[in-house]
Amino acid sequence: MQKRTFTDQMGRLISFNFPPKRIISLVPSQTELLFDLGLDEELIGITKFCIHPHDKFKTKTKIGGTKKLDLDKIRALNPDLIIGNKEENDQAQIKELMLEFPVWMSDITLFEDAIEMIGQIAELTGKKENGLQITSSIEMSFAEIPQNQACRKSVAYFIWKDPYMLAGKDTFIDTILEKAGFDNVIAMSRYPAMSLSDIRELNPEHIFLSSEPYPFKNEHVVEMGAIFPDSTVRIVDGELFSWYGSRLRFTSDYLLQLLQKINCHS
Repeated sequence: MQKRTFTDQMGRLISFNFPPKRIISLVPSQTELLFDLGLDEELIGITKFCIHPHDKFKTKTKIGGTKKLDLDKIRALNPDLIIGNKEENDQAQIKELMLEFPVWMSDITLFEDAIEMIGQIAELTGKKENGLQITSSIEMSFAEIPQNQACRKSVAYFIWKDPYMLAGKDTFIDTILEKAGFDNVIAMSRYPAMSLSDIRELNPEHIFLSSEPYPFKNEHVVEMGAIFPDSTVRIVDGELFSWYGSRLRFTSDYLLQLLQKINCHS
């Protein structure tokens, strides 16, 4: 093994023995990617939210949650590479880990950022060819989504309740909505908390209630339907809108089915 240096998506140089043999992943979508790249043995620690693939979730040591990592467990596992994300992990904890271990961080807003991340993680783990297969599959599938400008629909995408929080601009969810031909009515950046009356004034044609991180249910569809009588309200698969790893291979088919349901697929 020889030491190699890579640049993460925050522009930081990371050096470690290549290829890494003891990897800890701090983000669910990137954990799934590592498994799909064929790194079952090398992946030694994951978060309690890294639920995919289900059959492999039980076999790995859990090192806490994405925002509340168990640093002592991580130290005990003695990783030679930690992979995290700027938005999903706590900055103070990441800085502490960086003092002791090589930590490669992703920083994802755009679809292109996700494609780049997949390729880079594949390269730094010695799985470049597998990564190319995954990125090619994703890009080809998204190219099949029709861009019918006459059929664009406005949408408000809810991610949380009490307070109500929505996906705004400068988010990966906004990028996926755009790819599917939806116009996000939330003009603010990131994930603003908003009142329902303010959202109602924006008059979205569609209300999307995400299945995660808040687990919206059918009862919430009924509630929202009464508040937004002029909007179509439905639950959407939050993983397929917000997971930016290899799960993106399934996102385009899901979006096409969604467009068919609203009679907007040609």
